[in-house]
Amino acid sequence: MRWARFDQNGSPAYAVVEGDTVIPVRGSPFDAWERSGQKLPLADVRLLVPVVTPTFYAAGMNYPEHVREVAEKVGQKPNLPARADVGYRANNALIAHGEAIVIPADATDQIQYEGELVVVIGRKCKGLTRENALSAVLGYSIGNDVSERTWQKADRTLWRAKNTDTFKPMGPWIETDVKLEDLVTKVRLNGEQRIAFPTNHMIFGVVDFLVNMTTCLTLYPGDVVWMGTEGATANMKHGDRIEVEISGIGTLSNPVVREGH
Repeated sequence: MRWARFDQNGSPAYAVVEGDTVIPVRGSPFDAWERSGQKLPLADVRLLVPVVTPTFYAAGMNYPEHVREVAEKVGQKPNLPARADVGYRANNALIAHGEAIVIPADATDQIQYEGELVVVIGRKCKGLTRENALSAVLGYSIGNDVSERTWQKADRTLWRAKNTDTFKPMGPWIETDVKLEDLVTKVRLNGEQRIAFPTNHMIFGVVDFLVNMTTCLTLYPGDVVWMGTEGATANMKHGDRIEVEISGIGTLSNPVVREGH
């Protein structure tokens, strides 16, 4: 099932997406719901961020080639993580499919994409095991972890590099019917494919993170975990369009603009 959140006459609402048709529902995928009798063309609907997450988690360095690429850029030896460590991102940075990534006027030209699988939690849980961890997942979405690399080197907490307004596109929806081992992530810049990788080729997988995280903290419906990216990334500039496609889920597409243009 494909869940979208959309603008319904000025208010957010959830809907089921079937092909090119959007069917609004009463309720939400995190609670009781029922279909309405309404049907809308997908092309006429303004999609919103698929969930306003209570807590925004991020796996960070979770693909081997990306760890090596980043280490090379900063002149360090690659240091693969020894466990599934998680960090945090900020909700202010979230934007929807189709909305513009805005590069601040004082940012450098080192603005880069990172295409990521997004895990959406469906129920309150703690103490998950490897056997039941995936039962806590409602579904999966797509994220673009936009990063300002100069700020990333300069700021210990990455507060600007990762959390600047509009730096976290997510969408276009949540897909519940997913086989992780079958997914492929592709990133296109202005229509040119820049990278493709098996989405599940992670150092630590979804189960690893959920089990490790819930030894110490409680996950709640709507929490999201961004699972990291693979390989080298490239700079984006004013006028570009960036697309992150994950097979079986969809394509997240956003234009890029710079303040002052």
